[in-house]
Amino acid sequence: MIDKNSTKDEVLEAVKQDGYELAYASEELQRDREVVMEAVKKDGLALEYALKEFRDDEEVVMVAVKQDGYALEFASEELQGDREIVMEAVKKIGWVLQFARKKLQGDRELVLAAIKNYGLAFYFASEELKQDREVVTAAVKRNGHALKYAAEEFRDDEEVVKAAVKQKGRALEYASEELKGNKEIVMEAVKQNWLALQHASEELKGDKEIVMEAVKKNRYALTFASEYLKGDKEVVMEAIKQDYRAVNLASEKLKQDMLIFLIQSMEKEIENDK
Repeated sequence: MIDKNSTKDEVLEAVKQDGYELAYASEELQRDREVVMEAVKKDGLALEYALKEFRDDEEVVMVAVKQDGYALEFASEELQGDREIVMEAVKKIGWVLQFARKKLQGDRELVLAAIKNYGLAFYFASEELKQDREVVTAAVKRNGHALKYAAEEFRDDEEVVKAAVKQKGRALEYASEELKGNKEIVMEAVKQNWLALQHASEELKGDKEIVMEAVKKNRYALTFASEYLKGDKEVVMEAIKQDYRAVNLASEKLKQDMLIFLIQSMEKEIENDK
């Protein structure tokens, strides 16, 4: 490991192996452009340890974000507003849109590039873009949970919500009450993730076709079914196929009926063995 007394050659060799070694160099060598450039080439996040003048150096920052998009966090405010640099960063790591200046968070092309990499980068988009149908659709197709951050109108948009639940079933949570009662949308949601059943309307929690789809995936889906379906033998037996302990989720009446049936079956077996 280098220290404040290390020579330039020693520091250059060190940062070529590990960019973070820049943190241990003398201030004089931290001010050396060649040393800083080698450090960020190796690890873009080494920009954190560069002096202010290099955080405001377009070439140095561009090299850093090309290596690691998160380096945008350590760029100067001015360069966090540089479209070319920010575009390079969000293409690598969409989440760093959060470090871009406000004007760029409203840049449609740039935001779409960020979303393409990471759907939830949509959270950092401008309010105007959160009302842009194309941007919203792109976001929910990449990550259904982006629906949570879309303008209210899209929570009641069948096409957008369907795209969201196909990608993440549990995004049904953010749909309008009306669409939580839309059988086609809820079916898509539980096909993707059985836990989506908990966000369905009460009416659809009592829909046998939907509940059967959910319990086929996981016995615990029976937890969210209506009381009526917890007493439906076919539904409960489907859950028991996944795990016999699902019987504990059945209605009390059905549990009693099944116990009686089991006892009668055992009695018949005993009788036949005599």
